[in-house]
Amino acid sequence: ALAKAVDEPFDNVDKDLVIQYQVKHEKRQGSFCAGGYIKLLPEGTDLETWGGETEYLAMFGPDMCGYDVSRVHAIVNYGGDNRLREPDLKLEQSEKDDLTHVYTWVIHPDNTYQIYVDLKERANGHLGDDWEAIPSKEIDDPEDTKPEDWVDEAEIDDPEHVKPEGYDDVPSTIVDDAAEKPDTWDDEEDGEWEAPEIPNPDYEGPWVQKKIPNPEYQGEFKPKRIPNPEYDALAYSFAGRKVGAVGFDLWVVNSGSIYSNVIVTDDFNEAKAFAEETWEKQLSAEKAAKQAVEDEKTRERNLKAAQEAQQRDEAAAEVDEVGAEEGEDAFDALNEVEENEEL
Repeated sequence: ALAKAVDEPFDNVDKDLVIQYQVKHEKRQGSFCAGGYIKLLPEGTDLETWGGETEYLAMFGPDMCGYDVSRVHAIVNYGGDNRLREPDLKLEQSEKDDLTHVYTWVIHPDNTYQIYVDLKERANGHLGDDWEAIPSKEIDDPEDTKPEDWVDEAEIDDPEHVKPEGYDDVPSTIVDDAAEKPDTWDDEEDGEWEAPEIPNPDYEGPWVQKKIPNPEYQGEFKPKRIPNPEYDALAYSFAGRKVGAVGFDLWVVNSGSIYSNVIVTDDFNEAKAFAEETWEKQLSAEKAAKQAVEDEKTRERNLKAAQEAQQRDEAAAEVDEVGAEEGEDAFDALNEVEENEEL
């Protein structure tokens, strides 16, 4: 665990909180396992002894292990407990390679939030709705119940669609008139022979009346929302506590992970501009370098294939030449035998 004290302790009361950093897993492979989370530590944290179990106010970052685990953690401390965002924010396939990626978490004064991966918004909402066991800002009004005459059926039977007379009289199977009693059939031993049944081509199945949109449909009933008496806005703002340090809690199975360009601010545009100046340029350089490596590998493969093809052609030519020489020798030997026989 690594940490550094901020120049001046801060909180996020009445202003945005923006947490952003980038990470590159250079040895990203199928069995790769790593988690590197930025943590906002409360003022007064002993940075000489802090570790994974030390209290923190917020934690954020990617968590990857093998093919099954690939998500972005976003945890806040509420009432002394660490509360995890649910459901998991899964990483997309393009976000799980060995290139550098940037992660951004924005929390607003009204406790709405956005999470970005590579400056693309991947999640948004309200902390009270998406974090486990945290009271939401609003709740359903328990006094607002669905009226008895509320129409919530979206479709009704079409009264114009009437079942044809005799529809139910059509059997699903009929006797196969083309069937013939087998010559080996013995009525005394096998019983009276009956022709088998086959599907009736005129049978249309059970009658199903068509549906049409219900003109009286009122939609799904939703009770009114009212303020939640258990909601505490300051609880998300660390209940008056201030951030005194920023740290990284790292655990890795593979080496080669690089964390950089950390910024904690109250201005998303500042963080975005910082990422565009640092991450975007670095990513472009990485892609160019990676493409150059791939191009060189392709060139080497093509060169090797050309050399092998040339070797095969040369070997085939040698075989043809040897075969021609052996053929001439055999022809000369045959002529010599014929001449001796004539003598």
